[in-house]
Amino acid sequence: MSQIPTLEQLHALGPLQQPTYPDQGAVDAAVSRLKTSPPLVFAGECDDLTAKIAAVTRGEAFLLQGGDCAETFDGVTADNVRNKLRVLLQMAVVLTYAASVPVVKLGRIAGQYAKPRSSDMETRGGVTLPAYRGDAVNGYDFTPESRIPDPQRLVDVYNSSAATLNLVRAFVTGGYADLRQVHTWNTDFVQSSPFGERYEAVADEIERALTFMKAIGADPDEFHRVDFHSSHEALLLEYEQSLTRIDSRTDEPYNVSAHFVWIGERTRQLDGAHVELLSRIKNPIGIKLGPTTTPDDALAYAARLNPDNTPGRLTFITRFGADKIRDGLPPLVEKVTAEGLQVAWVCDPMHGNTFEASSGYKTRRFDDVIEEVQGFFDVHRSLGTWPGGVHVELTGDDVTECIGGGEEINEAGLANRYESVCDPRLNRVQSLELSFLVAEMLRKA
Repeated sequence: MSQIPTLEQLHALGPLQQPTYPDQGAVDAAVSRLKTSPPLVFAGECDDLTAKIAAVTRGEAFLLQGGDCAETFDGVTADNVRNKLRVLLQMAVVLTYAASVPVVKLGRIAGQYAKPRSSDMETRGGVTLPAYRGDAVNGYDFTPESRIPDPQRLVDVYNSSAATLNLVRAFVTGGYADLRQVHTWNTDFVQSSPFGERYEAVADEIERALTFMKAIGADPDEFHRVDFHSSHEALLLEYEQSLTRIDSRTDEPYNVSAHFVWIGERTRQLDGAHVELLSRIKNPIGIKLGPTTTPDDALAYAARLNPDNTPGRLTFITRFGADKIRDGLPPLVEKVTAEGLQVAWVCDPMHGNTFEASSGYKTRRFDDVIEEVQGFFDVHRSLGTWPGGVHVELTGDDVTECIGGGEEINEAGLANRYESVCDPRLNRVQSLELSFLVAEMLRKA
């Protein structure tokens, strides 16, 4: 049995991107509360996702992972959760139908409340305060009271995640995810776009196929529900360690805060606390690999995080940037493939393509996002390997946070509805457009 490292052992490794709490007693109280809280997910569900990602690893399925850059407590509403779920279901339908490949659906949801930051402090108008690190740590308002890290927020993350998962499970099993609902997933602002019209055409074809299936007496359960899993970056050690438990079936440790957790670009030190903790759990896990990653680094991560070379256990999520993907990715894929390592390759086309617009908003160009995905597919096609999925920051709402796309959002238009508390997200029309473009790439792959 793998032992769960204690918080003391993890902190002895000098973890990065952790909040500095002013009251250790309050931290201890929050940790105690979390340690006695019921699991948010179950080990068997995690094993099921591992099997699905193993199919991705073999080139038999495609992973769609998406959701908010950073969830907020205020965002835990039925409408907000439904809108995020809806856009992911629409994207999955497009990918499945247009590319004829099973799609593994994985939300950045029910736990994505913390974000790493490039600086511990933020200065505005001569006033310096702790940086906002997500609702899991402190408040967004730029006041001394709001920005003090509060460990009670870890308990709030647990409660908000539980509420979100309850909503997701109700939607996916209660009829909302039924394929016969494909038309009702569309709304006016999507229907008025070219990609909304393309989606409606796909929905018409699916409806005709379903009518035929029903006429011949075929009505499988898969038409009426979907498997949908949760994921987030395993960043805050107090939260992740407290929700790591020994499974009674197997005597093995699982992180029961999400089905899938990943290590970010800023916390992937090979001898660091985040790698140590995730090396012990049996969930499927991911690790972000940026342009500084060497082929030997990739081999070392695989050896540490997946020593048994189990298919579905490890996903490499690459985030190079549109201008670096074609040069930086091939050496990694070549060496990993030559060593016979079982990993799923997934493209994060968001985090390497962020810049500040002239208006001061942090944004991304839709064309850069597509260019990085295209480069990802081109590299894998040239090497004879499988481009296993995409990992995107998106929302089901009609926001204006990323430039371009079919709606032709420009820098001046960012101010119309910029709602993200951290990084810019694709809106629903842009997300749907992305799914059609990726489907075309998949057909060629």
